[in-house]
Amino acid sequence: MSIAASAPRRSTVFIPTLNKQCWGFMIGSALFALSAAPGFGSSAGSSAVNLCCFVGAWFFTAAGLIQLILSGPVTTKVDYGSGIMVRADWLAASTQSLGTILFNVSTTAALTAHSIPSQREFVWSPDAGGSILFLVSGFMAVRGYRHAHKFFDPGSAGWWSVQINLIGCIAFGVAAVGAYVSKGGVTVDTAMANWGTFIGAICFFLASLVVLPAWNRNSAGESA
Repeated sequence: MSIAASAPRRSTVFIPTLNKQCWGFMIGSALFALSAAPGFGSSAGSSAVNLCCFVGAWFFTAAGLIQLILSGPVTTKVDYGSGIMVRADWLAASTQSLGTILFNVSTTAALTAHSIPSQREFVWSPDAGGSILFLVSGFMAVRGYRHAHKFFDPGSAGWWSVQINLIGCIAFGVAAVGAYVSKGGVTVDTAMANWGTFIGAICFFLASLVVLPAWNRNSAGESA
């Protein structure tokens, strides 16, 4: 037996990859979309809605952490100002990662609120803090892409990904506005909150799908 053959195999389970990042966001997005899908809440109940969001948020957080690790160095050298600039890609990844953590907090609160009789029908919608961070992240991702690539580049999967992701961030922001509860206990617009969550989740799913390595290989093979 050769030395190479007898060497222990290194586990790749905990190695961050683009593939794991994409699948994390896609699974999380699918659960968020299901939770806000028309008719799901009325048929499955508010507990099922909140459970989907709770689990989906953890997939989001895991994917956001992978994205942050893969985003590269925090700073880069430039030939102006102080000579060092914080990279837009890192800013986008870090703000989105923090936003996913805030979604963890709010989805956990929504899930545990069912122990209070008066809040058993409460369902989760994107909160203001997480949505603001997602919006910042979305704009920074677009800026980072435009800095390194063409302003208009529809032939690139990366270009489509950042545009669709930004739309998703805006939709989650709209959902947060719709889910705002006034001092009188009245929700601004439940339909806006549900549709914003649903559309945003679909956008996040597609944004990851178009850059999924396996998807790109299949698309290249079909076009060849």
